[in-house]
Amino acid sequence: MADHLAITDGGPFSTLQDSGRFGYQRFGISASGAMDAVALAAVNALLGNPAGTAAIEMTMAGLAFTVEAGRCRIAVAGAPMPLTVNGEPAATGRAHDLAHGDRVKLGAARQGLRAYLGVAGGFALAPVLGSLSTHTRSGIGGLEGRALRAGDRLALRGGVPEGPPLQLDAAGIPDPAGPIRVLLGPQDDAFTAAGIATFLSAAYTVSTKADRMGCQLDGAAIEHRAGFNIVSDGIMNGSIQVPGHGRPIVLLADRQTTGGYPKIATVIGPDLFRLAQRRPGETVRFTSVSAAEAEGIAASHRDAVEAMVAAVRPVAAAGALSPEALLGLNLISGVVSATDPGERVG
Repeated sequence: MADHLAITDGGPFSTLQDSGRFGYQRFGISASGAMDAVALAAVNALLGNPAGTAAIEMTMAGLAFTVEAGRCRIAVAGAPMPLTVNGEPAATGRAHDLAHGDRVKLGAARQGLRAYLGVAGGFALAPVLGSLSTHTRSGIGGLEGRALRAGDRLALRGGVPEGPPLQLDAAGIPDPAGPIRVLLGPQDDAFTAAGIATFLSAAYTVSTKADRMGCQLDGAAIEHRAGFNIVSDGIMNGSIQVPGHGRPIVLLADRQTTGGYPKIATVIGPDLFRLAQRRPGETVRFTSVSAAEAEGIAASHRDAVEAMVAAVRPVAAAGALSPEALLGLNLISGVVSATDPGERVG
C-alpha cells in the first residue's frame, strides 16, 4: 500500500488547498486556494516543494494523524497551533522528519485562525481542473471535495529531501497585524460621501458569519446613495459588497463568482492573508490607498515573501551557539557574593 497519513481527527475544518484554480470563474467556478498564501509559501519553502504545492489548511484548531510511511517530512506554519509528535511538544515554523507509526496532533490556535501542514513531495491526489484546492460547496478538489475527517488516508508522493530539516527566520515572516488596505470601487459611486467616510473610519468586528466564502463584519451601517441592487457582475477575492443592511461583507477564496450588491472597495492582494487570520470578535479597520500605492505595496510584499523563503536555514545551524545567542541565555541562576563565594544573595 502507498505511503500515506492516516487521519485520526480531522479537526473543526481542515481541507487541502494549493495556490488555487484559475481560469474557470466565467463558468461559475471560484478559484479557492489557500486563504493565507504567505503561510502556504512558508510551508513549501521548509519542505523544498514547488511554490503553491497543496497543504492542509486547518481552521481554529488542527487535526491529528498517524504516519503510515517509511519516512516523511512535514512542516507547519501560519497561526500558532500547539504541535505534538508522539505526545511530546514540537516546534512549528520548521520541518520535522517522521517515521512509520509516529503520531502527530495539532491543538487550538492561540492566536490567528489558520495554519498549514505540508509534506515533502506533496499529496498524491488527482487534481480537479488543474488544482487540488477543495471547494466544499461544489464538492470538488481535495479529498472527495470535502473537509478531512477521521478514517481518511492521504496518499503521499514521497521524496524526503536530503539534509537536515529547515526552519523559518521568525523575524522575516510578514506581519498579519495592521489595517486592511483597500482600493475604492468599482461601485463606490453607489454610496454617499458620508457612507464612504463611515467605511474608512469605523472599527468593524469580524462576526461569526465568517468562512472561506466571505467574512461578514459587524459595525456602523454604510449609507447607500440610492438603493443597493446592481446588475450582477464579477466578484474578486477581496471584493467588499454592502447589502441592504449596510454592513460590509468581504468575499474571499470560495466566493460566488458574480454578485448583485454594490462593491464599495476591494482588499488589496497583499492584505488578504491578514484578513484570513482575523478571528470572530477581532477588529478590522480599512485604509484607502491609490492604485499606484497598491502596486508599490504588492511589490514590497512580494519581495518580503521571497526574502522569507530565501532565509530558511537548517535547524542545526539555527540552533548553533553564537555570541548573540549566548548573551540571550540566562546562564547564571542567582547572584553569588564576591566576598563569600559560598553565599547566595539572589
